[in-house]
Amino acid sequence: MALTKEQIAQRIARELQNGFYVNLGIGIPTLVANYIPQGMNVVLQSENGLLGMGPFPYENEVDADIINAGKQTITTLPGTSFFDSAMSFGMIRSQRIDLTVLGAMEVSENGDIANWKIPGKMVKGMGGAMDLVASAKNIVVAMMQTNPKGESKLLPACTLPLTGQKCIKKVCTELGYYEIKDGAFHLIELAPGVTVNEIKAKTAGKLVVPDGVREMTF
Repeated sequence: MALTKEQIAQRIARELQNGFYVNLGIGIPTLVANYIPQGMNVVLQSENGLLGMGPFPYENEVDADIINAGKQTITTLPGTSFFDSAMSFGMIRSQRIDLTVLGAMEVSENGDIANWKIPGKMVKGMGGAMDLVASAKNIVVAMMQTNPKGESKLLPACTLPLTGQKCIKKVCTELGYYEIKDGAFHLIELAPGVTVNEIKAKTAGKLVVPDGVREMTF
C-alpha cells in the first residue's frame, strides 16, 4: 500500500537530529513539522523571516498574520524570532541550514532537481528554492513518484527547467525511500505492501535495488 503524504513526511522526520536548523519547502515538506520526535530540539526556518516555527495550528489557534513561506498559517514556539527576508536569505546563503526538505516536479539520477516552473504556465518566481539548493548541506525531496499522467518523476535527466544541479541526496515518495549516488537511485526502503516490480515500473532513471531491501515501519 502506497504511503500517504503524511507518512512521507513522517519518514523524512527520521532524518532530523538534535540541534538541527531545518527549512521546509512548500507542499508535503511542510508536514514534517508535525512529526518532530518528542524531546528533540529542532529549529524550523522559513525564508519569509521566521526562526522557530511550531506544528500547524488547530482551528482555535489560527492567527492569520503568522504564516510560512507557502502562506499557510503556523504556530510559534517560545523564543521564535521574526526578521526580514535579507536576514533569512543570509542564513541560507551562509550555510546555517543543516537540512532542507523540498517538493519537486522532477529529480534526475545524478541529483538534479526541477521544482519551480512548467513551461507555458504562469508562476510568480522561483522563491527561495535556488538559494536553498545552492547552499544547503543536505537536501531531501518529498514528492509523489509519478505525475498526474502516470509518468515517472525519477528520471535519467530532468526535462523541466532546473532549480539546481547535483544537489539532491535523498528522495522519499509514496512508494519508497531512495539515496542518490553514483548516478542512480538506490532503493533504501519499500513502502509497506509495495513491490520492487512496481517501483521498477515507475522509475525511469537508473535504479539500484540491493538484496533484502527493508520495508518501512511506522
